[in-house]
Amino acid sequence: MSMIQRAITTPMPRCPQPAPLADLRFRQLLGAAAWDRLPDRVRHRFGKRLGPGQSASYAGQVLDCRMSIAGWLLAQACRLIGAPLPLERGGDLAAVVSVTEDGASGGQVWTRLYARRQGFPQVIHSAKRFAGPTGLEEYLGLGLGFGIALTVTAENQGIRFASDHYFLRLGRFRLKLPRLLAPGHLTIDHLDRGAGAFTFTLALRHRLLGEMMRQTSLFHDQTHAGDLP
Repeated sequence: MSMIQRAITTPMPRCPQPAPLADLRFRQLLGAAAWDRLPDRVRHRFGKRLGPGQSASYAGQVLDCRMSIAGWLLAQACRLIGAPLPLERGGDLAAVVSVTEDGASGGQVWTRLYARRQGFPQVIHSAKRFAGPTGLEEYLGLGLGFGIALTVTAENQGIRFASDHYFLRLGRFRLKLPRLLAPGHLTIDHLDRGAGAFTFTLALRHRLLGEMMRQTSLFHDQTHAGDLP
């Protein structure tokens, strides 16, 4: 039995909440045909609109995180903008993700909490905004205007987010970073594993340095009113 299969067999605590509203934003990014090919639970996760004061939560664990020396150095340097990348190698650590609606921008705020073997957990904040040349941007860290323009594609069992380019937003101005200054090609895969579980895999690959880091986490849906059984 694989590490993912063993982890799926352990159910996570479930908390009731009010039923979410319909959300068509990810459907519009993918297109109707690609959206309809996704598993029901993936469409449900990305197709529920959260009202004021509501959140969607997913609990699980980091299964594995590996990074090269260059990847580790980059992760430490990114502490300056709020530590948006994994800070340590290994796995078997608790993880929690919470998604809330950002009323000001019309996007979403994602908060990720990763336990560590020593010290306080790592907390990563980011904001997804449905804007920009690709239709989706993610702002990272401490609100300093550093962001990633993301493309969204449907995979066999889920959705892939991939970096198109990195940028800095300074007031009304948006400065696209040259490829030579970019940290690498980032992909984030959300793949359904059945039984209310899904994997979340972050990978960063540099065209000269190769794969710099890869983190795979397994999460479980937390049951809310109106969720799939």
